[in-house]
Amino acid sequence: MTARLHAHALTLRRDQRTLSQDLSLDIEDGAFTVIIGPNACGKSTLLAALARLLVPSAGHVLLDGQDIQQRPAKDVARRLALLPQSASAPDGISVGELVARGRYPHQSLWRQWSADDEQAVQRAMHATGIEALAERPVQALSGGQRQRVWIAMALAQDTPILLLDEPTTYLDIAHQFELLELLRELNRQGRTIVAVLHDLNQACRYASHLVAMRDGAIIAQGKPAQIFTEALVQQVFGLSALIVPDPITGTPMLVPRGQPASA
Repeated sequence: MTARLHAHALTLRRDQRTLSQDLSLDIEDGAFTVIIGPNACGKSTLLAALARLLVPSAGHVLLDGQDIQQRPAKDVARRLALLPQSASAPDGISVGELVARGRYPHQSLWRQWSADDEQAVQRAMHATGIEALAERPVQALSGGQRQRVWIAMALAQDTPILLLDEPTTYLDIAHQFELLELLRELNRQGRTIVAVLHDLNQACRYASHLVAMRDGAIIAQGKPAQIFTEALVQQVFGLSALIVPDPITGTPMLVPRGQPASA
């Protein structure tokens, strides 16, 4: 597969701390890439660099063959959308108004709001099941509802590449799987998906390409069935576990060994 989005030899720093050095990654076009790793291993930092929110101290991110930092912000926003780990909405804004902001990159002096914009917003709200919330203030919603609104805004942006940082946060288990099924369907329709997930079994079930990180470095990457092993889980997470086939999908499933029950 080709890679429209490519990170090459990145050095990434935050608050004067070096989090990654010489980090390279190709985001395969049409893949559902999931990044896993322990807390503070650099997953979100990498995603921020891929989305042009963090300027590398060294190396570069290429988007369609050009350094992403050299592209205008609106141009990048028409090519990729990011759902960050945490986001805040302006006071008093309604759900419909916030989702409509996803269409901002497509507006200009010569192109104002159009039927295409309206259809994109309606598709995004339908896909996330929030049509009935359109007139409600975002601040009046539950955490799970707000998360679906932010996802709808990212979908309304209608980009070929979608980056999501822990998108299942605040969602109950049913809505987690509902969202992951939606992302899978978008991927089947041709959209490139990159997501940071904490649930390893969900990562293995939905990813076509898995990236495992620790201490700012990529430890392994490939198809879950090929790389997600007991040795990898021990190396990346320091966890002793069995890896067995998921009885539904056949994908790798982690079963922590834990401690034996006392007699």
